Amino acid sequence: MGNVIEIKGLTKQYGKHRGVKEVSFAVGQGDMFAFLGPNGAGKSTTIRCMLGLIRYQEGSISLLDNRYPGQRETLRHIGYMPSETMFYSGMKVKDVIRFAAEARGVNCDREAARLCEALEVPLQKKIEELSLGNRKKVSIVCAMQHEPELLILDEPTSGLDPLMQDVFFGLLQEANKKGTTCFLSSHVLSEVKKYCRNAAFIKEGNIVTVDSIDNLTRSNLRQVRIVRNGREERFSYEGNVQELLGKLQKMAVEDVLIEEPSLEEIFMHYYEEVQRSGDMEA
Repeated sequence: MGNVIEIKGLTKQYGKHRGVKEVSFAVGQGDMFAFLGPNGAGKSTTIRCMLGLIRYQEGSISLLDNRYPGQRETLRHIGYMPSETMFYSGMKVKDVIRFAAEARGVNCDREAARLCEALEVPLQKKIEELSLGNRKKVSIVCAMQHEPELLILDEPTSGLDPLMQDVFFGLLQEANKKGTTCFLSSHVLSEVKKYCRNAAFIKEGNIVTVDSIDNLTRSNLRQVRIVRNGREERFSYEGNVQELLGKLQKMAVEDVLIEEPSLEEIFMHYYEEVQRSGDMEA
């Protein structure tokens, strides 16, 4: 199987402001791939370059193995969900969804109805009456209703309540099992660990690493918050949890919270280990 997405040396600068620099990674056919990084890292810039929404200065981008003649025909086989969706405010939801299908020249009534039922989309409301979460649902339907070969989703779960997040990922998994390649940007580690198989991590416009989710999140790193003598202390801990609990028992701790580190903390910890390894070999 070939690569559905292949990016080599992508560079996009906004004048003096940072964009992305020499970004390279590939996404294989049928993958559930996460594009990870903190806000402002370059995720949306990369995605917009992929879709031809903005021009870039250097590098190359191949989508769907260049099987289709021209960008317009390629985009017919892609579903895109931007992080911030704008619709014609005076239109009803049902008309927006139909308009999105007609723009691609396809009839998606059956699949659209299935998606709308699963996501509890308020079809009769006008776009201007919708909450952020309901606008997200409309965007999901517009991206998925034509059953594309490739789904590109930019921060798809922001604004969705936890129940709808589970429904959304259930729909995504169904599409993936049917052969759709899913590429989603996110800064939410829990959903990435649960659903994705491979990932690229971008920070400050540069790719830090590309690997399987299992390898990237195998660290035993934990963030620990304790309260003793009325004062709060925070520290990172990597090692056996039972040993940590034994140490905490001896510290007269009044309260404790042990949690998974943030996405950036895990990946920067990983990156620092790679750097140390490189320094030792040099």
